[in-house]
Amino acid sequence: MVSKSDQLLIVVSILEGRHFPKRPKHMLIVEAKFDGEQLATDPVDHIDQPEFATELAWEIDRKALHQHRLQRTPIKLQCFALDPVSSAKETIGYIVLDLRTAQEIKQAPKWYQLLSNKYTKFKSEIQIGIALETDTKAPVDSFKAKGAPPRDGKVPTSLSGLDPKDIVAVLNEEGGYHQIGPAEHCTDSFVMSVTIAFATQLEQLIPCTMKLPERQPEFFFYYSLLGNDVTNEPFNDLINPNFEPERASVRIRSSLEILRVYLALQSKLQIHLCCGDQSLGSTEVPLTGLLRKGSTEINQRPVTVEGAFILDPPNRAKQKLAPIPLELAPTVGVSVALQREGVDAQSLIELKTQKEQEPWQSKKQVLTPVKEKMLAGPKSPSVSPVPPPNQSPPTKDDATEREVESLQYDRDTKPNVKAAGSSVPVSVAQPVTTAAASETTSGQKVAVPATSHHFCFSIDLRSIRDLDVGFPVNCILRYSYPFFGSAAPIMTKPPVEVRKNMEVFLPQSYCAFDFATLPHQLQDTFLRIPLLVELWHKDKMSKDLLLGIARIQLSNVLSSEKTRFLGSSGEQCWRQTYSESVPFVAAQGSNNRIMDLSYTVTLEDYGLVKMREILVSDSSQGLSAVQQKPSSLPPAPCPSEIQTEPRETLEYKAALELEMWKEMQEDIFENQLKQKELAHMQALAEEWKKRDRERESLVKKKVAEYTVLEGKLQKTLIDLEKREQQLIIAESEVQRERKELKSERERNLQELQDAIRRAREDCAHQVELERLKAKQLEEDKRRLQQQLNDAENKYKMLEKEFHQFKDQQSNKPEIRLQSEINILNLEKVELERKLESATKSKLHYKQQWGRALKELARLKQREQESQMARLKKQQEELEQMRLRYLAAEEKDTVKMERQELLDIRNELNRLRQQEQEQYQDSREAASGNTDGPRGNALEEGLDAYLTRLIEERDTLMRTGVYNPEDRIISELDRQIRGGLAKTSASS
Repeated sequence: MVSKSDQLLIVVSILEGRHFPKRPKHMLIVEAKFDGEQLATDPVDHIDQPEFATELAWEIDRKALHQHRLQRTPIKLQCFALDPVSSAKETIGYIVLDLRTAQEIKQAPKWYQLLSNKYTKFKSEIQIGIALETDTKAPVDSFKAKGAPPRDGKVPTSLSGLDPKDIVAVLNEEGGYHQIGPAEHCTDSFVMSVTIAFATQLEQLIPCTMKLPERQPEFFFYYSLLGNDVTNEPFNDLINPNFEPERASVRIRSSLEILRVYLALQSKLQIHLCCGDQSLGSTEVPLTGLLRKGSTEINQRPVTVEGAFILDPPNRAKQKLAPIPLELAPTVGVSVALQREGVDAQSLIELKTQKEQEPWQSKKQVLTPVKEKMLAGPKSPSVSPVPPPNQSPPTKDDATEREVESLQYDRDTKPNVKAAGSSVPVSVAQPVTTAAASETTSGQKVAVPATSHHFCFSIDLRSIRDLDVGFPVNCILRYSYPFFGSAAPIMTKPPVEVRKNMEVFLPQSYCAFDFATLPHQLQDTFLRIPLLVELWHKDKMSKDLLLGIARIQLSNVLSSEKTRFLGSSGEQCWRQTYSESVPFVAAQGSNNRIMDLSYTVTLEDYGLVKMREILVSDSSQGLSAVQQKPSSLPPAPCPSEIQTEPRETLEYKAALELEMWKEMQEDIFENQLKQKELAHMQALAEEWKKRDRERESLVKKKVAEYTVLEGKLQKTLIDLEKREQQLIIAESEVQRERKELKSERERNLQELQDAIRRAREDCAHQVELERLKAKQLEEDKRRLQQQLNDAENKYKMLEKEFHQFKDQQSNKPEIRLQSEINILNLEKVELERKLESATKSKLHYKQQWGRALKELARLKQREQESQMARLKKQQEELEQMRLRYLAAEEKDTVKMERQELLDIRNELNRLRQQEQEQYQDSREAASGNTDGPRGNALEEGLDAYLTRLIEERDTLMRTGVYNPEDRIISELDRQIRGGLAKTSASS
């Protein structure tokens, strides 16, 4: 395993560009490729100075980095022009980075010019920095399950050797569960369930151009849960979707650590609204919140992710659809739950199996109270499903009801708050009342929460500054937060103009909201739902343009310091204030910052809501009366008993108890009448609201369609004007291009002439150098020729002297010649003796040579292989030495000729001395009588000479190397025949 310090990141920072042409309908994107892995930047506007501001990183270890540096592996960056409409990419140019320039010490970025630039008139450049950073991220394979406590005496095994690619869900048909991870790690059982509870505003997903089937169309929700395709019951009405909440569950065998890694890899659950085989819209439910790192909540209770998720139509970016307001956005209520499988989970599975076998009517009976509870608000005791005290743990349908209730509460908060016009909206009472009704075992109490607080929340949008757009903005700000009691948008008026490097204070930007709710409900809403402030650009010539959205997290005010103050009635109140600057992020395209917004929010808590404040709306009167009567009647006798004399008689107590019972029964009867009246009024109100919502949604849809058509007409007019302007600009561009082409042609011609002039100068310089070399070689040749002539002259003189000496010798008398013949005969005998000894040594060497030849025959094959290898090397050396030898050959020839002349002269001198010595010896020999012994000696020497020649010939023939046709054998035979002839002649 590679140590952590050996892991590096090759970070390429693509900062900005310059000298690019402006193309309004195109985006710029840079793709970087290294070692087969390709990364890309986010698309940016195709302007003169695009700002990429992106870092691309590749993971690598030091060994691989060293290998890439040795191989000079490049990092290639390609720049493309992207057409968002057709998604076509057009190559502009590329840049090649040298990996060897990347250092661990951070260096300043450099400007690199695009190679093979398509925009030949522009020298486009991109500022790029390359560096090496230590990879501090822990690798996945080093993950170990240390956080979870051991269960059932088993210690979690290490996951360091587990590849994330092996963490997949595999169906085990025999066991009826999905296995995630290797079998040796799967020690725990879980149950994952997905519930689709409700849907709203689905008609917004049907475009005007879409044709539905002529018969009544059927719509349904579809999703894939661990490879299983799941659909809910079809429904026909998009305006009021009425379908029964359904929950799909799967069993999982895995471990907590592997399941956490799997949910991190499969981080989203995609849910589609379908009509037939066509998807009308989809949403993604994040699953990473189920098992957070270090969390052990699943060991105590099920973990859930739930909420109302917005459905987006397919290809919204390509269709160029206008953004849908939040209050009109189509949503679907989804709950995803994960829990350990135990006693409860087993009962859920059994009940699920039983439920699948029940008829449809029985399932509908179980879910109908949930539907009634969600639509009618507080229920009468006769309607609410109350489990008996000895009932078993909650079944699957009861759990489904609780999930649907939680999701429906999130959905119904918006319309209820919007309908409330008083300081106590209906949403204050509804969720708590529902919870109270589901928890109690007697159906007699329906209470308004006495813990509701009166809050005042104020928002002050103070100023905007640091504009980062290429044109002045005539802006207004717009927001809405239905939780405060009204869904109507709040806007700043009149529009203000903002330019670069200026701060503008907004007019009429202060707004305060009075409402009542539970403190924990306020905290939960502020944590879940941020305040979205929209930045709109008002233009007299075109439609209003949504530039960006700022997210204000309202929960920040809850963590600020509390200050105490006194209310109007002298009660103690608390105030919290928070100020901050948040950026506006572009609504479309990349998440670029547009400008900053400074705001101040204040939350004032006036304490508990008084009973008289609740008696404002009809819907809350009935609820308050239910609570007021039972709470005020029991303590009523206490003041009367204190004021009057105590009577201890049993009759008085029985009469008093009877009167109290009568009054209580009257109050109960009156409360029941009021509850029935309230139920009828709420049913009428809900029906009216339902029909009003249908009419309102249809009107809004038509208005939206007409607005889109009007926008298209205005866009067409603007396109015509732009087309005329583009023609004028194109004509001027053509004129400018002609001038540029002419200047470029002149510049190229001048560069060509300069190149020809430089080439001529280089050629002239080369010719002059060659002439100097030729002249030097000619001088060397003349000098050597002169030395050769001198040597030839000396040789001719010596040869002439030699001839003169021979002539002088030839002029001597005959006696001298005879004496010289005798001397030469003696010399011949001496030379023959020397020749014999030399022949013996020669024979010895020839024997050695024969053995060497045999050894050579054995080594020849072996030497040829080594000689071939050396031959190549020697050829190279000889090729290098040949030139040197050629230069030195002439000098060596001259030296050899001089040496030969000296040898000839020395030989002549030696011969002269020998002749003189032989002459003296011959004179001495001539004076003596040595004729007889000398002749005998000559015959004995001739026999010895013949014997030696014969032995030498036989020795050479025995070696097997020579044959009779060889030159040396034929020469020996000739000498033997000559010797035999002389011997026979002398005898």
